[in-house]
Amino acid sequence: MAKITTFDDWTDYFRQWQKEIGLDTSRFNDYKFEVKFGAVPAETIEFGDYAGRPKWETVLQIPDQRVRDALLHLITYQGDTEFASVEQQRNLLNTAPTEYDLQSATKIMREEMRHGTQMSYLLVKYFGSSGKLEAQKLLERRAFNNSRLLGAFNQDVQDWLDFYCYTELVDRDGKYQLTMLNHSGFKPLGASMTPMLQEEFYHLLTGHTGLTRVVKAHKVPTDLIQKHINKWFSVALDLFGVDASSSAYWFYVWGLKGRYDEGKTSVPADRDRLNELARQHYEKEVVGLMDALNKLIPENQPKLKLPDLKFHRSIGEFAGKTYSIEGELLSPEAYAKHLEEVLPNASDKVRLTAILKEPDWVLAV
Repeated sequence: MAKITTFDDWTDYFRQWQKEIGLDTSRFNDYKFEVKFGAVPAETIEFGDYAGRPKWETVLQIPDQRVRDALLHLITYQGDTEFASVEQQRNLLNTAPTEYDLQSATKIMREEMRHGTQMSYLLVKYFGSSGKLEAQKLLERRAFNNSRLLGAFNQDVQDWLDFYCYTELVDRDGKYQLTMLNHSGFKPLGASMTPMLQEEFYHLLTGHTGLTRVVKAHKVPTDLIQKHINKWFSVALDLFGVDASSSAYWFYVWGLKGRYDEGKTSVPADRDRLNELARQHYEKEVVGLMDALNKLIPENQPKLKLPDLKFHRSIGEFAGKTYSIEGELLSPEAYAKHLEEVLPNASDKVRLTAILKEPDWVLAV
């Protein structure tokens, strides 16, 4: 395809991308993929070395090329996750268990595409030829070809139990990322996050109510639900980034990405542990969600729990280490066997496929 020179060019490419990944575009004909902006938490930069200065409204107002490059990086990665998630979930619309679930998945996909459109608009409008190139590449990478920027977004969401766990756990990481970007010193990015967050909350609701409906139906064994939680929780933890991240440090110093509780705490920022701090907030929230689900499980059945933070990690201090779901360090041989036992395996897929053919495996709404 010819290089993108205008946002209209990008929009044409976007429609082509929808067809290339196999989406039934007729499901989205009544939806307008419009660019939206909302209010920002403050009109001045809230943290870092530029704190107190007016937020930047154009890239040229940013005084340091390194900051501009970092901002381009942040927007590109956020946009990549939005389009990747649609590619991951592209086959779900053909197997929805209820009309409510079909409409929910359709709503989530179109909003993820709108979020990707929003990030692409920022790239095209504010970053010149570099931004136009990155906006084009957002539609050229493919999750199912393992070419998305983050490994977590190269895994297919294979079925509806996967989808409920994904939206419960991985989309919840998205809430944290969007909230931190909402405080960005680049005003067009921060203002983009406000409507994106409003839409993202429905995605999280879909995940938690979906798992609630599965647990209440008593058709899917708890051990299968647990294995899918084991699968996606470690993925979500990785999305917060490496420990002691120099990138997170500089994003904060330069006023580009705040803390999750920015403006709500008087505790000085530990700039060397920003990713770890966000992960701690996330873990606390998800523990509460598991507690709520466990109240619905009969007393004589095993309860759901989160695996140890060290389990099955691909990023950070524990990347590639052979820790069990209990946090025990295993030999490579024992670890391989352990993964087969605690993550969805081939026989689990056969079991789940049979269950998902039943009409009442998830409660109707």
